[in-house]
Amino acid sequence: MTADFGAVTLVDVSRHYGRRRAVSHVSLAVQSGEIVGLLGPNGAGKSTLLAMLATLVTPTSGEIRYGSSGPSPALRARIGMLAHELHLYPELSARQNLTFFARLYGLAPSTVEHALEAAGLVDRADEEVAGFSRGMRQRLALERTLLHAPHLVLLDEPFTGLDDRAVGAAAARIKQLAYGGAIVILATHDLDLVDGLITRVAIVRDGRLVSDEPASGGVRARYRRVMGSSPEGLRD
Repeated sequence: MTADFGAVTLVDVSRHYGRRRAVSHVSLAVQSGEIVGLLGPNGAGKSTLLAMLATLVTPTSGEIRYGSSGPSPALRARIGMLAHELHLYPELSARQNLTFFARLYGLAPSTVEHALEAAGLVDRADEEVAGFSRGMRQRLALERTLLHAPHLVLLDEPFTGLDDRAVGAAAARIKQLAYGGAIVILATHDLDLVDGLITRVAIVRDGRLVSDEPASGGVRARYRRVMGSSPEGLRD
């Protein structure tokens, strides 16, 4: 296993799909212990940035460094990603889903039980995921993402389908990760939910990074200032 890295750095990163530029010349450095909110309207390039950080998509140009290293099998074992599509097996139970991924990482069975408890699904652990609400699946997928204690945590719309109590629990979980030294980058439209959670605001528009600032002073007000008076990308 590779030693954990102190920062992840994007250096002039672009990603093109034919003539379409999903991401264009983005440079950004995120340190251990930070929670960066990746904000922007639909189609701004947020999910593509997360996919490149997760090594699932290769940049067309530029580079991404994890400390002083590039992508490798050992590095990928230190990354956890929660995608907007949850990638759970609906015909399996919650316990079976977690057990499958735990075995991939060589984790002890006790890890699965701790994850079920953290997800609040102990009493539903042996039911098929197909019968779960979106919120239940979201909680399960988040704990699946964190099973192996990743150092780089990438979250795409982590609060989808969660009620207020579950949002609070997820936010506390994310803060705990950062306090433990993880690097957390989350993409979301829910500006009010991340106010007080994220430590930095990184705003993307048309594939470009247009703002990278501390999150103090109110996320929604900062977003409006950068994006103008248009309500594009905001969820009220």
